[in-house]
Amino acid sequence: MSTADPARLSRAEAEAELARLAAEIARHDRLYHGEDQPEIDDAAYDALRRRNAAIEAAFPDLVRPDSPTARVGEAPASGFARLAHAAPMLSLDNVFDPAEFAEFLTRARRFLGLDAAAPLAMVGEPKIDGLSINLTYRDGQFVHGATRGNGSEGEDVSANLRAARLVPERLAASAPAHIEIRGEVFMTKADFQALNATQAAHGGRLFANPRNAAAGSLRQLDPAVTAARPLSLFAYAMGEASAPVADTHWQYLERLADWGFAVNPLSARLEDATAAIAFQARLAGGRAGLAYDIDGVVFKIDDLGLQRRLGFVGRAPRWAIAWKFPAEQAMTRLCDIRIQVGRTGALTPVAELEPVNVGGVLVSRASLHNEDEIARKDIRIGDRVMLQRAGDVIPQILGVDPAARPADAAPYVFPTRCPACQSHAVRPEGEVVRRCTGGLICPAQRVERLIHFVSRPAFDIDGLGEKTIREFYDEGWLHGPADLFTLPAREAEIAAREGWGAVSAANLARAIEAARQVSLDRFIYALGIRRVGEANARLLARHYGEYAHWRAQMEEAGIIGSEARSTLGEITGIGPAIATELADFFAEPQNRAALDALAETLTILPVAASGSGDHPLRGRTLVFTGTLSAMTRPEAKARAEGLGAKVTDAVSAKTDFLVAGAEAGSKARKAAGLGVRILTEAEWLGILETGQMPES
Repeated sequence: MSTADPARLSRAEAEAELARLAAEIARHDRLYHGEDQPEIDDAAYDALRRRNAAIEAAFPDLVRPDSPTARVGEAPASGFARLAHAAPMLSLDNVFDPAEFAEFLTRARRFLGLDAAAPLAMVGEPKIDGLSINLTYRDGQFVHGATRGNGSEGEDVSANLRAARLVPERLAASAPAHIEIRGEVFMTKADFQALNATQAAHGGRLFANPRNAAAGSLRQLDPAVTAARPLSLFAYAMGEASAPVADTHWQYLERLADWGFAVNPLSARLEDATAAIAFQARLAGGRAGLAYDIDGVVFKIDDLGLQRRLGFVGRAPRWAIAWKFPAEQAMTRLCDIRIQVGRTGALTPVAELEPVNVGGVLVSRASLHNEDEIARKDIRIGDRVMLQRAGDVIPQILGVDPAARPADAAPYVFPTRCPACQSHAVRPEGEVVRRCTGGLICPAQRVERLIHFVSRPAFDIDGLGEKTIREFYDEGWLHGPADLFTLPAREAEIAAREGWGAVSAANLARAIEAARQVSLDRFIYALGIRRVGEANARLLARHYGEYAHWRAQMEEAGIIGSEARSTLGEITGIGPAIATELADFFAEPQNRAALDALAETLTILPVAASGSGDHPLRGRTLVFTGTLSAMTRPEAKARAEGLGAKVTDAVSAKTDFLVAGAEAGSKARKAAGLGVRILTEAEWLGILETGQMPES
C-alpha cells in the first residue's frame, strides 16, 4: 500500500485503503476484546487506526458504515451477564510525537476559546497494558464491576473481583451516594512468568503476554481460579457520580487513594506542555525497568470543569490523549498469500506468515493491501519478510530479504477472477483495487453483508458469528437479512448439526428472538449503507426519531430539490455525499423490499434524544450563527446536543431557534423572514444555567 500523505491519495486509492483498514481493525478488535488473543501489540493497532483516521480526515465523504473511528472495543462474551455502564467507557485518541501532542493542546484551547499561549495544567499517568474495569458503588458499598466491553455494556465480573480482593468493599463516608470508579486490572511481569511456569508444569494454556494473562484470569467462569491468579489494579478515572468529588483530576486521584484504591505512584501533575514532554521521555526511558508493562503515557487536562466543557467527540474525550511508545520490527517467513473478498467486492491480499513473537505478541497475518504493493516490493511466497510494528499500517511488510529467497520462488500473479464465485475481477482505470463483478451472485459479498448485519454495533446476535453465517449460507438457509429471523423455526435442524446440540441451538434461537427488538440507530447501521457508520447512524436516528418517519423522509430525499433532501443535507455531520448514498440506497427496489421484509418481523424502537427528558431544548432544532463570546460555536453545539437538541447548519421552516452571536448576518435575516425565534447569546446562556426558556 502507498505510504503517501493521505491528502495525495486519489479517491479510489483512499476508498480501497479504508476498506482494507476497516476489515483489519475489526478483526483485531475481535481478537483483542472478544477472545483475549491479539496478534499485534497496542502500538501496531494504534498505528492502524491512525492511518484510517488520517485518510478519513482527508476524505470525510468516504467514511465507511463500518468505520473504526466510532467503534469502541468488542461486545461482551457469552458466559457472563451483561452490565450497562451508567456513563460510556470510551477510548482515547493517540499521538506519537511532540508535534502531535502540541496539536492536541491546540485543539483543546481552540475549542475552549483560549489564547494559544494559555497554560493548561495536566496529569500524566503511565498507560497500563491491562483490562479496563468499571466499578459501581452505591451508598459507599461495592455493588458490581464490569469490563469495558463495547463501551456501553460489559461483562459482570463482580464475583471475580471480590475473589481476587482487588477492590475495597466499602468507601469512606465522603464518597457520593452513587459513583463509577474506573481502573485497569493487570499482571506484573514477574507474576506473569510465574503463572506461565505453573501452567506449563500442569500442562495448562500458556499466555502470550501479561495483558492476555490478566484478561484471561479475570474472565474465568470459576471465581476460585481468578482468586488463585496474581492480579493487581490501579484506579485512575471516574464515570458517573451523583455528586462532585473534586475540582481537579489530581484531587480525584488523591481521593481514590483515601478510599483505599491503589493509584499509580508514577502519576504526576504537570504545569505545562514542557513538563509533559519531559515526563513522557522519562517514562519511555525507564519503561523496561518497571514491574509491569506500559505502552505509553495518558495526559489529562487537570481542571474537571474544563473537562466537562470539552466533552467528547466520537469515541474519545477532547480532554485526554494517549502518547504511545513506538513498537518493534521482526523477520519471519511468508507462507502463503490469501485473497479476501469484502462486502463491496474488493479483493484484498493477505499474507499468511510463520507466526513470530514481537514484543510478546504472536503475529501470523498481515495485509498486503493491493497488487501494486506486492509488485513494488517484489513479495513472493517463501520469502523472508520484515514486519513493521509501527508506521502507517500495521502489521505492514516493509520488504524482503533477497538473499534468503528460495530458488523456486516465483513472482506473485494476482488473480483476475474472484476466488469466491469465479466472476471476473476487474480493476478500473486509475484505481488500485480489483473488484469482483459478481455482485449479488457472489457469496462472499452476500455473506459479508450478513456478517455486518449481525455484528456487535448492529443487531449483536450471540452465536451468529462469521463461521455460523457461512455454515447456514452454504446450507441454503440464508439469502437476505430477513432470513436470519427464520432460523428459530429450524431449531431442531440446527441442534442435529455437527458441533451444535440442543442447548446451543436453543441459545441461538433465544438470541435471535431477543434481537427482534432493535433501536433505530443499530438498525440503520446494520443495513450497511455506504458511508453510514455508527456515528452517522446515531445522528440520523436521533434526528428522525422513528423508523417510519426516517424511511418516509429518506424516500422523499431521493427527489433532488425536495424539502426532505434539503433537511437531510443540513443535519450537522451529514453532508451531501452521505445524503446521496442514502437517497441511492432507497432508490433501489431490492433495498426497499428488504426493508419491508425486515419491518414485518422486527420491532424497531425509536431513539430518544439524549439529555434531560424535560429540558426545553430536547427535540428542538437549533442553528448557531455569528460569534459567541462566552464559548466557541463547537462548544455551544456540543452543549445543545448534550441536552437533546438537534443542531443543523442551515435555517429552514423547521428550525425552532436561531442563537445569534455578534455579526450574525444572512442566517439571522432568513430566520426573521421565516418567523423563527431568534435568541441572543445572553438568552442562550440563561437556558444553559436555568434549564428554562426566556419569555418571548
